[in-house]
Amino acid sequence: MKLTADLLSNSVSQINALGDRELVLRDLKIPAIENLGVTKDLNDAIDFTNNDLRVLGNFPRLNRLQHLLLNNNRISKIDSGLNSYVPNLNTIILTNNALSELGDLEALAECQKLTHLSLLDNPVAKKEHYRLYLIYKLPQLHVLDFNKVKLSEKKEAQALFQKADGTDNDLIKSLVDNKTKTFEVGEGLNSSSSGVVGLTPDEQLKIKEALKQATSLDEISRLERLLKAGHVPTAK
Repeated sequence: MKLTADLLSNSVSQINALGDRELVLRDLKIPAIENLGVTKDLNDAIDFTNNDLRVLGNFPRLNRLQHLLLNNNRISKIDSGLNSYVPNLNTIILTNNALSELGDLEALAECQKLTHLSLLDNPVAKKEHYRLYLIYKLPQLHVLDFNKVKLSEKKEAQALFQKADGTDNDLIKSLVDNKTKTFEVGEGLNSSSSGVVGLTPDEQLKIKEALKQATSLDEISRLERLLKAGHVPTAK
């Protein structure tokens, strides 16, 4: 289900248990964040739990927004510049998503007011140096994965990633540079090395447009399988 202006206008916006105004967008199979400008920056929190989001980004300027709940999505990418559009974020809950590499978290380092973060049940949480990496990149962080950040951990992170002159060492630089290569819709379809055999330019264009208009993960997966097999999707 696309996140349309009508859907946003008809969604529940309520005062939650913490006294914040929260926009509830749970369980809607939303594939992408869009059209949030119609909310007029009236919410302290937005609950995107149990959707099909793949990218954390595409926000308008939302100065009031402080809390994002994104449990149980498929987020594998965080857009750079997130802090420019949502400058007062202090809580991001990304439990059970698909973030894989430490470098994929670099955009979070720009969020200077981020104090509470969860990345439990993401592949990245199993990476070596994961916790110390985030503590080093986010020195203002108070709670990571629902465990309080200790002063001893901050000192350990500095010793691991910082040179004597206070600059970043080669280890932290290598981790920042290690990012997941993401597939963009339609990428490589016009290339002879794309592996797509037997499709004319018109057929390739048809697949591109179908992928762009897909509204669910099941539909995207179906189109990707057809693409790999060299078939053109039929109209439903």
